Amino acid sequence: MSLSDLINALFLGLIEGLTEFIPVSSTGHLLLAQQVMGLTDESWSTFTVMIQLGAILAVVVLYFQRLWAVFITLPKRAESRRFALSVLIACAPAFIVGALLHDFIKSYLFDSPQLICWTLIIGGIVLLVIDKRAPAPVEHDAMALPLSKALLIGLFQLLSIVPGVSRSGSTIVGSMLIGVDKRAAAEFSFFLAIPIMVGAFVLDFWESRDALTSDSLAIIAVGFVASFVFGLIVVRYMLDFVQKRGFAPFGWWRIIVGAAGLALIHFG
Repeated sequence: MSLSDLINALFLGLIEGLTEFIPVSSTGHLLLAQQVMGLTDESWSTFTVMIQLGAILAVVVLYFQRLWAVFITLPKRAESRRFALSVLIACAPAFIVGALLHDFIKSYLFDSPQLICWTLIIGGIVLLVIDKRAPAPVEHDAMALPLSKALLIGLFQLLSIVPGVSRSGSTIVGSMLIGVDKRAAAEFSFFLAIPIMVGAFVLDFWESRDALTSDSLAIIAVGFVASFVFGLIVVRYMLDFVQKRGFAPFGWWRIIVGAAGLALIHFG
């Protein structure tokens, strides 16, 4: 393990923490950064998935009281059971499709920087349109969404299987299209991230267990901590930012990054 590896891990962890919960595609940003930095071997692909758990831990920390209240009242409160069920229903499509197509996604889709750049641009345009023209919201509580709408949001989440689409972006856009307000859409996306990213972490850890060494685990730990710290910052302030400015700034950012990536690929 070299100093450059640790610096790379810290930088990628920073990117993960800053981008996991905003609709700009953390995976897309990480993969483009790895291409630019020359980190293209399999170990860094595993690193990308496993450090996401650090960012997810930030959600658990900040929402611990609300999530714990749901957990301890599951036997007694119908509202708690409905919220837990809504998260499970929304996550089910991604669990099923992710398990079936995991190897294909990792082997083929992750190796296409051009695809990532185009999905960043297209997703940015979609965000700009939806931010202005979404239907008037009728759902304002992320913990009390109808189960039918939770399932629809879960189906929208399937779009994020394509790198660059963004898991949070697809769920937020889907939520707004079916009448969920911006803050509740972002919060429900936070909640969905917990089981989805834990599942991805466990799957990648199991498949890579024989290749993990003390050095690679140390590098993952650095990225994990960095993604947790910066994820904590983003989750703490994102909801207020979204309420004041909407999602348009993220749409423009996607377009800029995607266009810059295409220019670098073709002219760099």
